[in-house]
Amino acid sequence: MRGHKRKVGDRGQVTIPKELRDRRGIEGGDEIEFVEANNEIVIKPPTDKERLAKGYRERADRSEQLAEEMEPASSEATDHLGDTPDWSE
Repeated sequence: MRGHKRKVGDRGQVTIPKELRDRRGIEGGDEIEFVEANNEIVIKPPTDKERLAKGYRERADRSEQLAEEMEPASSEATDHLGDTPDWSE
């Protein structure tokens, strides 16, 4: 991890290096979040609800796809081994 040094202006302003802004998709006018953790100040884009929702949708789609891919193996196991035993007795 390579560090980038910047001076803090009289009004507390700091310029985020262009390389980091480009890599993280931060543009002029965007809001950023300051988080204090482990004696450090972390600067990050705030959680974007739409991006977060998209990630959950992609994960749900992948889970559904995996379940479909596993169905033949599950059916084969059931055919071979039978239904699961009734453990309630």
